[in-house]
Amino acid sequence: MTLRGAVLLSLIALLPMPAAGADCPRKDALGTSRVMTLDPREYPRVGLKSFPQTLPLADKEVVLTFDDGPFPATTTKVLATLASECVRATFFLIGRNAEANPAIVKRIAAEGHSIGHHTWSHRPLDKISQTQATEEIDRGIAADEKALHGAATSVPSTPFFRFPGFASTPALLSNLQSRGIAVLGADLWASDWNPMSPEQQLNLITQRLDYQGKGIILFHDTKAQTAKMLPAFLQYLRRNGYKVVHLIAPRPVKSSMNEQPFPARLN
Repeated sequence: MTLRGAVLLSLIALLPMPAAGADCPRKDALGTSRVMTLDPREYPRVGLKSFPQTLPLADKEVVLTFDDGPFPATTTKVLATLASECVRATFFLIGRNAEANPAIVKRIAAEGHSIGHHTWSHRPLDKISQTQATEEIDRGIAADEKALHGAATSVPSTPFFRFPGFASTPALLSNLQSRGIAVLGADLWASDWNPMSPEQQLNLITQRLDYQGKGIILFHDTKAQTAKMLPAFLQYLRRNGYKVVHLIAPRPVKSSMNEQPFPARLN
């Protein structure tokens, strides 16, 4: 192979994977049904486990989210499974994990997934002062952004945040809303913080999903049982007519003063 050919192949490998099943190399893959632009002005906080409002999903539409990574031993397996089914998700990263594993952070983004933020060290923010909590949030965002773009900033390129343990406070929620950062809770979860077999976890999450019918699903890409369970879960979604919706951030628009981070509405 020529040097030029090798360079072209390496560039192709970095391109985001196709979103829709029709564009997926595997025609029998689950795929990503559609992309939804989440505007923090319109939906400042979503997820019925914590808030009265959630995303306007149709029946049998799901949003896949993963918390606490990146963690090399399991996040890479989760990414491989998502890629095999041409599915895109949102990863809420812990800052110190992102700092320790910048190559995986870049891989998450390169494969078309969205990157949200999950504090620096996963401290329960309702148990510390607002000043300390804000520092946890900002330090986490800065570490994620440095791993992703090479420069630390507390202004997230993707303005999505999830509280550790969903432990928010009114003051912190108000602060994040004023900064144009959407807070994502969840509509259902796999309880994968509890030890169980992959088969038990699959049964639990599919029962909950069939009961609820749609929603934002919370997993943890740091859990070995989740990484092992995920291929069967994606197959279950495909066999039972579920569709995956991928969340993205609005594109910034330029004004005469500065760049506004949230112009778009939900698709």
